Amino acid sequence: MAGLSYLERRSAIETYFDRTAVEAWARLTSDAPLGRIRASVRAGRDSMRQTLLSWLPDDLSGLRLLDAGCGSGAFAVEAARRGATVVAIDLSPTLIELARERTPQGLGRGKVEFIAGDMLDPHLGAFDHVVGMDCLIHYPQAQMVQALGELGARTRASMLFTFAPRTPALAIMHAVGRLFPRKDRAPAISPLAETALRRVIAADPGLADWRAGRTQRVTNGFYVSQAQELRRT
Repeated sequence: MAGLSYLERRSAIETYFDRTAVEAWARLTSDAPLGRIRASVRAGRDSMRQTLLSWLPDDLSGLRLLDAGCGSGAFAVEAARRGATVVAIDLSPTLIELARERTPQGLGRGKVEFIAGDMLDPHLGAFDHVVGMDCLIHYPQAQMVQALGELGARTRASMLFTFAPRTPALAIMHAVGRLFPRKDRAPAISPLAETALRRVIAADPGLADWRAGRTQRVTNGFYVSQAQELRRT
């Protein structure tokens, strides 16, 4: 997807997750048995979700949180159980329906609103915290930073997101992925160098009020992702 605009990439991602991969994604995010590769991805995602949750306050009562690229809604549910009012958004209407079906009754003080749409839609309003777990990994660095700037303009406290770190292991996985038939391939992931990304974020005018905080890499089999915290100064 080299050279594509944000809107073009967004369309390709929506098509993939709403049509091509929705059954596989539903299985990956369930308790159903999986093969070795997908099981490693599931375990890696579970670990990453817990990492991001640990960076949020234990008590989110009265706070508004955006779960960008919410998928099947696991993160949104956990945040709501801490008392947050969660806006959970995903490009895929099919995944949003799956998330609604899986949301348990009785979330205590919190609540979740599931929306099919674009995480950058300004009509979503302002938030205390924004979390984007593996939803920005398909965008190149410039588009990712621009998206963070737009989200940051409507966020009061923190933004937590993940990116694909540029590592030899990830490069090998991408090479293997290119061997699959085109119809079975996920939208390309854009690996980024951590130091360069932090430097670009620090220099971006749209993120002048933000500073990089904690960072944590999660590697589990075929899952490699890095969490990054940005905090408003």
